[in-house]
Amino acid sequence: MNKMLAVLKREYLQAVRKKSFIIITLTMPVLMGALMFIPSILAVRGIGEKKIVIVDGTGRLEAAVTKPREAPPKKESDKGALEKEVSRTKARNQAMPRFTIEYVNAAGSDPKKVAEPQFARLDGRKVGDEKKVDGVLVIPGDVFENRDATMSYYSRSSTDVIAQERLGRTVNDEVQRTRLTSRGIAEAELETVLDRVDLDAVQLTSSGEEKTGGELNFLVGFLFAALLLIPSLVYGMEVMRGIVQEKTDRVVEVLISSLTPMQLLSGKILGLAAVGLTQLTVWILMGVIAAVATGGAAAAAGFNAFQFLRPEIGAYFAVFFILGYLLYVCFYAIAGAVCNSEKEAQQFVQPVMLVLMIPWFLMMPIIMNPESKLSVGLSLFPLFAPITMFVRVLVSEPPFWHVALSIVLSVGAIYGLFWLTAKIFRIGILSYGKRPTIPELWKWTKVA
Repeated sequence: MNKMLAVLKREYLQAVRKKSFIIITLTMPVLMGALMFIPSILAVRGIGEKKIVIVDGTGRLEAAVTKPREAPPKKESDKGALEKEVSRTKARNQAMPRFTIEYVNAAGSDPKKVAEPQFARLDGRKVGDEKKVDGVLVIPGDVFENRDATMSYYSRSSTDVIAQERLGRTVNDEVQRTRLTSRGIAEAELETVLDRVDLDAVQLTSSGEEKTGGELNFLVGFLFAALLLIPSLVYGMEVMRGIVQEKTDRVVEVLISSLTPMQLLSGKILGLAAVGLTQLTVWILMGVIAAVATGGAAAAAGFNAFQFLRPEIGAYFAVFFILGYLLYVCFYAIAGAVCNSEKEAQQFVQPVMLVLMIPWFLMMPIIMNPESKLSVGLSLFPLFAPITMFVRVLVSEPPFWHVALSIVLSVGAIYGLFWLTAKIFRIGILSYGKRPTIPELWKWTKVA
């Protein structure tokens, strides 16, 4: 026991004293946050300002497309609800592209033919004194009367969906207003008739507690799944590299003379598990600080970050992280023991890791429907349980027996894998030359 603890202490201190460990521990939350939010920010910034030519076959939509109506603020008696609405409106406006509209009145003419000279400007060619445009919107002349009328948006990109959606919504709003007015609806009543009703996603727990968050809860599920998966893969790789390096340097022959292979294996695995828990504890504390600092802004946007920072969530996270890490690291330890180089070990373990990452590949349907047969089945399958069950606990409220059974099955699988790993490790750690085949590994488990 003392020898195993000595190996554990050495592995732990060797890892946490590295400058790279300190740098990664302090910067990883920032990097992960950047990876989540910077692409969306760049996408919005990249939209920029677009110049659009609108060819109007009706001749009646100039005011609507050049000066779009702004929805009047809702009358809210609740100050908090009003602030929430204002926050949402600002977010929507920031995510929308800015348009410079060039209006062409094509009333009484074929709008498609009128628009044809403008198509050359999509390539950047000048038409007279007119410069390049980003898109051309053609509105048919019978759009008010014909229910089957279709607008056409021409651009050099088939994926300019944000511009299409906003332009289409602007024209459709005005078409609806005109149709309603022509049927006797007073102008003053149109806002009430056309006003949209917001929909909030609310999770109702068995105790009656209401939790909100909607789309942000979806992102939190992905974030916590990544926090479970990535450190397990990283520290599993460290265990594999350490074993391969000790085999290559023949250091392991000296180590085995003073302690058993099981003591060496357990010390390495548990030492790096402690490193991972240390790193995750720091990240969680940084998350709590960030949640406290930004709690007001998040609450205004309808997201309560503290619903994910409950003590039971922290306990479940620690339990499932340890279970997931121990499951993954056994395969890495086997790869390190039976292979003679890091490249060979990576090739050996890669197919297994692809199978173990199935919950990550299926994370979207799991988060969207945590009580489906797929989610429940994956959460009760030992190799997939740590990630899947924790995500279910995070975004829903599975029966306690599901959670307990998941933990018991994972512990049983880890026990079996440790037994198998120890058998292979005992022979493989001193084996050199050709990498053993699967039948040979099976023989090792019987001999050791």
